[in-house]
Amino acid sequence: MNPRSIEVDLDRQILTLLENGEALQTFPVSTAANGAGELMDSECTPRGGHVIDEKIGAGCAADTVFVGRRPTGEIYSRELREQHPGRDWIVTRILWLAGTEPGRNAGADVDSKARYIYIHGTPDDTDMTVPGSRGCVRMRNTDIITLFDRIDPGTPVAIVSSGESKG
Repeated sequence: MNPRSIEVDLDRQILTLLENGEALQTFPVSTAANGAGELMDSECTPRGGHVIDEKIGAGCAADTVFVGRRPTGEIYSRELREQHPGRDWIVTRILWLAGTEPGRNAGADVDSKARYIYIHGTPDDTDMTVPGSRGCVRMRNTDIITLFDRIDPGTPVAIVSSGESKG
């Protein structure tokens, strides 16, 4: 059994890395601007049990830009943001989540993996005190590198919230 696990608290905007149930480290995060929810196209962060299904970006430079889970060859900068103002910036590393609860976050129109829900790096000027993503869990670049290096595929992830479902 994997002694490490992750908990994302949507209400507190905190990700905690645990080992045998004890907190090792906490990180600020920014989750969905639309709140918690599981439906396809809702742009909400899905709750419940997940696992790290794939780790993407090992060895890439901090601020490497990803589109479709592939590095574009770009390195994020404010100038690049000005050139692409509508882009959803996914940078540095990607931890692709798969839901483990059929009917809640796995399968049909609630499948977290099919919704492309990630824990991923975000530009360092992103406000980490408020929800702002399109469903993913955003982390600072140094934090996603630290987390990425400390976990393996199959690591359990619990996404929790006391708030009402929006989707």
